[in-house]
Amino acid sequence: MTTLEIISDADFQSVALRVCAETGNEGESSRDKIESVRAILDAVRTRGDEAVAEFTERFDGVTLSPDRFEITSHEIARATAEIDPLLMQSLERAHENIQAYHAKHLRESWEETAPDGTILGQRITPIATAGVYVPGGKAFYPSSVLMNIVPARVAGVEEILMVSPPSYQGGIHPVVLAAAKLAGATRIFRIGGAQAIAALAYGTERIPAVCKITGPGNTYVALAKRLVNGICDIDTEAGPSEVVVIADEAANPAFVAAELLAQAEHDEEARSILITPSGDLIAQVETETAKQAAGLSRKAIIGQSLAGQGFLVKVRDLGEAIRLSNWIAPEHLSIQTRDPRAVLDQITNAGAVMLGGYTSVAMGDYFAGPNHILPTGRRARYASPLTAEDFRKVTSVISYSYERLMRDAADIRRLAEAEQLTAHANAVEVRL
Repeated sequence: MTTLEIISDADFQSVALRVCAETGNEGESSRDKIESVRAILDAVRTRGDEAVAEFTERFDGVTLSPDRFEITSHEIARATAEIDPLLMQSLERAHENIQAYHAKHLRESWEETAPDGTILGQRITPIATAGVYVPGGKAFYPSSVLMNIVPARVAGVEEILMVSPPSYQGGIHPVVLAAAKLAGATRIFRIGGAQAIAALAYGTERIPAVCKITGPGNTYVALAKRLVNGICDIDTEAGPSEVVVIADEAANPAFVAAELLAQAEHDEEARSILITPSGDLIAQVETETAKQAAGLSRKAIIGQSLAGQGFLVKVRDLGEAIRLSNWIAPEHLSIQTRDPRAVLDQITNAGAVMLGGYTSVAMGDYFAGPNHILPTGRRARYASPLTAEDFRKVTSVISYSYERLMRDAADIRRLAEAEQLTAHANAVEVRL
């Protein structure tokens, strides 16, 4: 891990930029990836299922005819039966928590009738269809299934399609299928990568187009989502996962180290940052991180992640720690201080905040109820976690009475004429 220190005001900007430096290469290789993804999107848009099958064989090494894209109800039932009953119970309890939390987000439609009979209001309705991308590969993520599908179901979306690569014996891992059934997916397809995003955006012979695509994925999936945004809506462009821990001398170094390690095991680009005014804590956390990492199954990935994107930042005081964290705008923020609430009151930018030493990021990742699909890459300055409201839309309602028309007509005509839109003015005039 890299140790940094802010000694004077002049150091702040350089440290902030260092811990937020881009991990990817924005040069020719990135442009090549964009062009590769664009070619995949164009092929699926023009050739449909044939192209999806071709790319699935090329990139996933699985030969699928289009009639085998969709997981059957029999396959889902068989997968669910294979799940350890205790694991299934844990999924069910997590589902209950996520559902209850997201139900609190829902706004109500409203209308207001003035004494003259004019009506103003808004109708809030769910989008018709949603597509959920669930990554596969070396690991499987039932938690991502719940975090994507449950908010859509709470919002009232009628058709929820899930796609995931055929990376488990030519299909989708049983625990992922069980989670999808529990959460309320209506159809599930064993396709992944940019070709799956293209199928959801444009539609194919067997895969219907959706209104919105959510869910994390690799670089190619993220680029595909960026390129189809506008054809349909997307949730966010997810970058590498990240955590900031603000801690003081009261923090338990074992707890702090555990949070840094948990973030680092995601992948080599995951970012783990400790910000503290305590030099003693930094030394203790370094020791504890090495001790705990030695016994972890993904220690090789953790080692690479911490070597490249792990930072121990010593600041002059807790106020400066808060200022730096707000600048970083982290996906996850763990506050392990003597008075976490006092720190929280000064936090303006964070995707999710975990208060106190006993609240691990893992609580939010899996079980507590808030969504773990969070803004990354400093997007928490202006973006929010995924919620049920992201699957709903607002329609304004206006109904003028003749009395209100007569009262407002002159103002409306005057504004229209100021913009030289005489047809707008005429549309009012003909009604008088």
